[in-house]
Amino acid sequence: MPRETFPGERRVALTPRACETLIKAKFDIIVEPSAGVEAGFPDEEYTRRGVKLSGRAELFRDAQIIVQARTVGANPGQGHEDISLLKPGQVLIGFGEPLTALRENVQIAERGVSYFAMELIPRITRAQAMDALSSMASIAGYEAVLLAAVTLPKIFPMMMTAAGTITPAKVLILGAGVAGLQAIATAKRLGAVVSAYDVRSAVKEQIESLGAKFVVLDIESAEGTGGYAKAMDEAYYRRQRELLGAVIKEQDVVITTAAVPGRKAPILVTREMAEQMAPGSVIVDLAAERGGNCELTRPGETIMHNGISIVGPTNLASRAPTHASQMYAGNINNLLKLLVNKEGVLNINLEDEVIRESLVSHEGRVIHAKINELLAAGAAKEVANS
Repeated sequence: MPRETFPGERRVALTPRACETLIKAKFDIIVEPSAGVEAGFPDEEYTRRGVKLSGRAELFRDAQIIVQARTVGANPGQGHEDISLLKPGQVLIGFGEPLTALRENVQIAERGVSYFAMELIPRITRAQAMDALSSMASIAGYEAVLLAAVTLPKIFPMMMTAAGTITPAKVLILGAGVAGLQAIATAKRLGAVVSAYDVRSAVKEQIESLGAKFVVLDIESAEGTGGYAKAMDEAYYRRQRELLGAVIKEQDVVITTAAVPGRKAPILVTREMAEQMAPGSVIVDLAAERGGNCELTRPGETIMHNGISIVGPTNLASRAPTHASQMYAGNINNLLKLLVNKEGVLNINLEDEVIRESLVSHEGRVIHAKINELLAAGAAKEVANS
């Protein structure tokens, strides 16, 4: 496990406890010094459990499997320095934006590396323990509500005091995936009046089970595969925005979580919709890294527009690095158990759905079907433009 080099990234791929579990399973673990410090794990915690510390170049030279929070695709700046350190036959595991970082996918493949992208773990029952996207989304949903609470010039719960009664804040969650459901639960725990909307009508029961009101709009469901919402045309999103506008203007806080893998996030909150909210209201856009669900969002910034705070957080899971690392390390460990048998032999079985769907490159080429489609489309576009 090398130290993370992406600016502001505080998570690590393996905690000391996770290393201890792997060592008991006959793994040898090498960690770069100071890799876990920002997550609350000093070097002594690793070495006490039998981990060897080694410099970055030596670590890449000696390790058969490299595990990271962010591989080069998700670390387009300093991450490129690691490409030359990769060697043929090595296994690389981590987040890497595989559906958009196409050039990096090819570069990793050309190094002869078997690259597993944690974003591509299929959302099937057998793979739940490896689903790092869901793990990180749960942390992000929690952190989003805390961001909203400290930004809003009100408190969330109702309070009955000698000076009078304070009414609870109204919070709307757009998108009821893992992040959205965690946001609902967190906002309810803080005492807000919570409502939620999702294009997938099937999540109504989950929303209501957490004590929130399910917002019903007069449009069709957009249930996709693998538990995701499917991409719709602009006419659909236009109608959705028209109906949502009346709901949004009544809210103190709107938290948006709608994202489609590998695509720009749909605009759910236009400038006009935001301007209808009362001064002091807050929008927290969890899709900021994908372009944002709010038209006014600026990734990594908090801006004021007509008295409305619009927060565009990035890498929210890194705000709680200890527990985010703990959850991610659990996902990594479970994937490693699938890749390495009890005799300690690496076995990349392409007949296994989890392995096949998350493996980007193998034996010198990109083998993931969807990514090859994207590469072909990009090549065709370059030819057409030349």
